[in-house]
Amino acid sequence: MHTLRLVVGFPAGGPNDTLARLIAEWLSRRLGQTVAVENQPGNAGNIATAAVVRAPPDGHTLLLVGPANAISASIPGKLDFVFLRDIAPVAGITREPLVLLVHPSVSAGTVAELIADAKANPGKVRMASTGTWSSPHVTGELFRMLTGVAVEIVQYGGGGPALKALAAGDAQMMFEPMSAAIGLVRTGKLRALAVTTATRSPALPDVPTVAETVPGYEASAVTGIGLPRGTPDEIVERLNREINAAFTDEAMRAKLLDTGGMLLPGTPPEFGKLLADETEKWGKVVRFARGQER
Repeated sequence: MHTLRLVVGFPAGGPNDTLARLIAEWLSRRLGQTVAVENQPGNAGNIATAAVVRAPPDGHTLLLVGPANAISASIPGKLDFVFLRDIAPVAGITREPLVLLVHPSVSAGTVAELIADAKANPGKVRMASTGTWSSPHVTGELFRMLTGVAVEIVQYGGGGPALKALAAGDAQMMFEPMSAAIGLVRTGKLRALAVTTATRSPALPDVPTVAETVPGYEASAVTGIGLPRGTPDEIVERLNREINAAFTDEAMRAKLLDTGGMLLPGTPPEFGKLLADETEKWGKVVRFARGQER
């Protein structure tokens, strides 16, 4: 019996890898065959995506789809694939909020106060980011786009260095996925002003949404599973069925929710529409950010 490959475009130990290993373990039990996680980091996840696009459409090679896929579609640079055309959507896993974090020295206690401070003191507020065109970067650019604040974005080589810089006071604010942010918030090292999803997060129920101050603001890390386009419908539907079953299993639900995301049940077409909507949204943000650079 064939071993299935679940290809992840980021190193082991990160949030994408954590979700992939949970789903791989679940599918291994449900399908009765091994699902092995294969990390192929590099080029914002595009090396892994290209590998799955080129794989035979026989159901043996799966892709851990993440926010980088929706963002990369609009970034200048030659890709030899078109994500929405060449990857078949199978199922969503989670939608993870990002948290708007500030250093404890920041006087603003609300999003409105932070915006007012940034507008009154252009250049005073520095926003740490985890790398150009990462999910935290475009989430911050969406904030700039909808509020008109003039904050300087400082890029760091990943979430760890960016969080360290924020905790040291080298930056004043940052957007970071819930899974990486919540420990620092609970220990008081950083302060959470808001979450980026349209509704409040059960993980931080007393923290408001950005949208409560900035109408129309929504950002999240959407994660799921894809296959090479052309994979037979019966394989797509079987995998969709088994992944959705994870959301009704009490132990598996708890493991997935513990990553800080909200569950994303649904059909392959529903997941496909969500990915198309995310790609369109981040395309607008990328174009805005590039206009700001010129």
